[in-house]
Amino acid sequence: MKSGFRKSLLILVLLWQVLLLAGCDYYVSEQPEKQSAQQVPEPFRNQDSRGRYDTIGKLGTHSISIPAGVIDGWARYIGDPGDFADPKIKAKYQRPPKTYDLPIESFGFLYRITDGDVYTSFRQTQQDYRRDNETLIPYGKPFPWASVSVYGQYDAAAPLNFNFTVQNEFKLAKEITYFDYIQQEQPLYGLTVYRANNGIDPETGEPWKSDTLTRDRMIKKDQAGNIKTYIDCQFTHNINSCHHMFYNDDWHIQVWISYSRTYLPQWQEMESNIINILDSWRVSPEGRLLGKQIGKA
Repeated sequence: MKSGFRKSLLILVLLWQVLLLAGCDYYVSEQPEKQSAQQVPEPFRNQDSRGRYDTIGKLGTHSISIPAGVIDGWARYIGDPGDFADPKIKAKYQRPPKTYDLPIESFGFLYRITDGDVYTSFRQTQQDYRRDNETLIPYGKPFPWASVSVYGQYDAAAPLNFNFTVQNEFKLAKEITYFDYIQQEQPLYGLTVYRANNGIDPETGEPWKSDTLTRDRMIKKDQAGNIKTYIDCQFTHNINSCHHMFYNDDWHIQVWISYSRTYLPQWQEMESNIINILDSWRVSPEGRLLGKQIGKA
């Protein structure tokens, strides 16, 4: 009886030793992975007064830290699935860890034309924006906010100009709607202006009164003759908007702006102010701010 008990006890001890050794092997094999993960710490991220973290990444050629509450929607990074991508693809997609080198494809924000500020939630600008919506838009008064979208340009071979875009749109207008865009003699606010069929409705022989297909198109070229700014505006009937695009070579980005045509005279100031805003978000590779962030709460 005692012999059987000793034999069973010996088996249990041997089994325990085997399990202990296996556990040690597992611990050793797992430990390097954990150590490796610990060697790549989360990057430092700036916060606002409410403890919200900035959105970080690399926009074009510069690393940035966008204040929390500024982005309209979310930032999209290069490689992220599109809005209409297969849900199965989205479910399997794993974005690389966010760093100051992760390329940002695009993001949007609201810019106040009158003073160069930006909309930030839980800041005074949020109340200002709501008030302007309630007191200006219903009464047809100029709305001082512009919608801004910024796109990083990462194809080194792609030209940073609208030369082909403008040429192609004029070509399509002639083929589809059967009228030419005619350059006007007088520039407007420093912009070269083109008007559909010279601004005349061919059916009536009078200035256009339709809301469609009659946008005035305006361009600005650099010293090399490349179109760096391209704006189209509705100037007829009840349409009151401009769509404004420009390239910035330093940042290697394209910017889209939509605003009331009332503010068209300030187009150059808008371009300058938007770049100033982006400059205020620049950081060192470690995330150290290079200036005071515009829009920080």
